[in-house]
Amino acid sequence: MRQLQRSILWTGRAGVCAVLALSTGCHHKASVPVAATPPPPTVPTPRTLPQAVAHTPVVPRLPPPPDDVQGKPISTEVGLASWYGPYQNRRAADGSVYDGNGMTAAHRTLPMGTTVRVTNLTTNQSVMVRITDRGPFVQGRTLDLSLAAAKAIGLYKMGVAKVKVEAFAKPGADPEGRWCVQIGAFVDQSDAISFKNDLLNRYKTAKVIEFSGPTGHWVRINPLKPDLPTANKIAESIHLPDADPYVVRTN
Repeated sequence: MRQLQRSILWTGRAGVCAVLALSTGCHHKASVPVAATPPPPTVPTPRTLPQAVAHTPVVPRLPPPPDDVQGKPISTEVGLASWYGPYQNRRAADGSVYDGNGMTAAHRTLPMGTTVRVTNLTTNQSVMVRITDRGPFVQGRTLDLSLAAAKAIGLYKMGVAKVKVEAFAKPGADPEGRWCVQIGAFVDQSDAISFKNDLLNRYKTAKVIEFSGPTGHWVRINPLKPDLPTANKIAESIHLPDADPYVVRTN
């Protein structure tokens, strides 16, 4: 009986030792290297091509009027515009010195100082300019732009282009205006003087002057009554083969 108890006791101790041996053996067991699994190769994501979009012409925004211009244009006309030639440092009709880098223009009938938006109908580019001079004195032309203004709307290299001229109201402008008739240009000054003397006999109540401009010599008739109907009547009565009369606003 005692031998059986000893046998059981020994067996239990042996089992405990075996368990302890297994548990303590984990700390001394050499680690087995495990081969690292490489990540899957990166597959480039295909670029998504943009869907076809219907072509829409880009129309540039028109420049806003200056601070002293309010509301919508009071007049709009379409015609041919050109730009000044060698006119730098000459006096403009408003008394200012022409500067090719300024945003200015010449027009025959708009009030002096009027702000105008000019749009090149070929390029759709626009620029804001002020009327500081009179002209152009070429049949079929509506506007002469400064060098900088012509470049701003792509007209510089074109030379001449069809434009839209939108004039904004000028505060304090004379609604009736003062008008004259300008005739020329005469290449020879003596021809201009001779023509002026002939006009003096016909328009005794008018002041007839002769002066030189960048394109030649001109003769101007300032009627005693400087309104538009009188100026138009005088212009219609003048018929010259080599010189054209232009009705021009002086203020």
